[in-house]
Amino acid sequence: MNSAELLADAFGRIKEEVHGAVEGLTSDELAERPGPDANSIAWLVWHLTRIQDDHVADVAGQEQVWTSQGWEERFALPFQAGATGYGHDPSEVAAVTVQDPALLTGYYDAVHERTLAYLTDLTADDLDRVVDKRWNPPVTLGVRLVSVICDDLQHVGQAAFLRGLLARR
Repeated sequence: MNSAELLADAFGRIKEEVHGAVEGLTSDELAERPGPDANSIAWLVWHLTRIQDDHVADVAGQEQVWTSQGWEERFALPFQAGATGYGHDPSEVAAVTVQDPALLTGYYDAVHERTLAYLTDLTADDLDRVVDKRWNPPVTLGVRLVSVICDDLQHVGQAAFLRGLLARR
């Protein structure tokens, strides 16, 4: 297994978990929050997808799927096009609602496809390329991709936990 295959496997596991956390839920269940300052499944999955879309598009030098494939219009959220959910307050979290879980999984799947296409030609040497000099030490492509994987796994785990809470009611 090479580096690209390993990364593709990790992103594939995220896709499975996203579908497992979302499919079959109602719009009310997707929007439910266990407390006034808590995140919803809809927000968590939207946010993790936005982060993956934003970060992979940036390192690939491509436009985000969010804008290039019309997902921004389909979601019709009250945010700027570049919003990813980072720093959202409770009212902004509450604004992320969807009528159909397929909207969330569809956007995730489109981002996942773009991610896999980007990973296909990566070599081990590519992973050492510096992609962000704002940090000390500067962030390499490998570190950025692992960071996205970690962030996505944390948020999809939170979404799965919330789904479990809903099932116990």
